[in-house]
Amino acid sequence: MQQAVTLQYQGRTLRGMAHFPGDGEPLPEHPVPAAVLFHGFTGNKLEPHRLFLKISRTLADMGWAVFRFDFSGSGESDGNFEEMTLSGELAEAGAMLDVVRNHLSVDPQQIALIGLSMGGLVASLLAAQRADQVSRLVLMAPAGNIRHIAMDMAARAGMPVPDEVPEEVPLHLRQALATAIPAVFDMGGNLVGREFGLDLLNLRPYTQAAGYVGPVLLLHGTRDEAVPYQVSLQYQEACYGPVANVHLVEGADHTFNSAPWEAEVLTAIQNFLS
Repeated sequence: MQQAVTLQYQGRTLRGMAHFPGDGEPLPEHPVPAAVLFHGFTGNKLEPHRLFLKISRTLADMGWAVFRFDFSGSGESDGNFEEMTLSGELAEAGAMLDVVRNHLSVDPQQIALIGLSMGGLVASLLAAQRADQVSRLVLMAPAGNIRHIAMDMAARAGMPVPDEVPEEVPLHLRQALATAIPAVFDMGGNLVGREFGLDLLNLRPYTQAAGYVGPVLLLHGTRDEAVPYQVSLQYQEACYGPVANVHLVEGADHTFNSAPWEAEVLTAIQNFLS
């Protein structure tokens, strides 16, 4: 069964879909495992070629409840994209996890997080913050290189950016960048706000993700040009070690845009969560 769901967060309505096994919500006396899906930058709760819908239906057929929301400013949720920041999405993801944990049909001891691209980065950070509330973690092309992506976006938009941003950003550099960066800039029709870039300055993705010690599946295409597959290898080395399995999809791009690549991803997730 599939049904529309909403979440109220800081005065905004976040809109999503919930999938349940069978023809209705499981009874509270028979709770089921659940997964929460987090979409990527400029994405939505469907993602390309309806990948998130297919993941949701696959898991529902396995007896799972699955929840997928649009972050604020994306998809059908309230808000404007130019207000989006990684910190904001991380806070919203925490609210989504709370809703799922408190759902009467869900076993709160069996909740997996699944994220794609920037949604994978969000999932990795949330899993570290809520390690005792996440039973499994699936990261699909997780954007651990998000600061470099943001710098490339800014350079393409003609903004002055330093060759490299240090791990610890001094106040004078933050102030200089805040002065140099316009309030918004157009990226393919999506207006990206200044705060998105400033919010990333002190992000240390691998250090901040290292608090999660449960099972991890990293899925990555070997021809991903947005987030090179070496980023997943870095996650394995720096964050998760032997609890993580890296599954490389040969020839695949960032969002696994072919039927064979998609089928390989679905099978890998199905096997990991079985």
